[in-house]
Amino acid sequence: MKIQDKAEFEAANLFGTGMPNEGFAQYFTGNSYLNPLTEPGKTSVPLANVTFEPGCRNNWHIHHAKSGGGQLLICTAGEGWYQERGKDAVSLTPGMVITIPANVAHWHGAKADSWFSHIAVEVPGEETSNEWLEPVSDEAYQKL
Repeated sequence: MKIQDKAEFEAANLFGTGMPNEGFAQYFTGNSYLNPLTEPGKTSVPLANVTFEPGCRNNWHIHHAKSGGGQLLICTAGEGWYQERGKDAVSLTPGMVITIPANVAHWHGAKADSWFSHIAVEVPGEETSNEWLEPVSDEAYQKL
């Protein structure tokens, strides 16, 4: 369900919006928020609720791994987009789970007319790293 009103979204966002995502702001178009659900550095499977304001999306990026690795997105509130390079974008709604294999360029974020949240799960693996790439162009995003 698309949600434009922030107060209505906050009521639906079960895992909380958290704080402005300042540490990764350079890799986002628009404002995002981060609410860690596990204590960083104290678990082998980090979880965080990531919230995107309408129109916000992250840059293309790759979760590298020699083995294992990748990312899971558990969509929790609002509506968003997920796209792998060379494929059509997928519309995201609450309850959907997206499995992102390691070494696949992709991006994700809110629809232009809705707030959006997902729980991001970093899948454990061997020799994992994250590579940030170029922003999703306004032209490509507006075609969705």
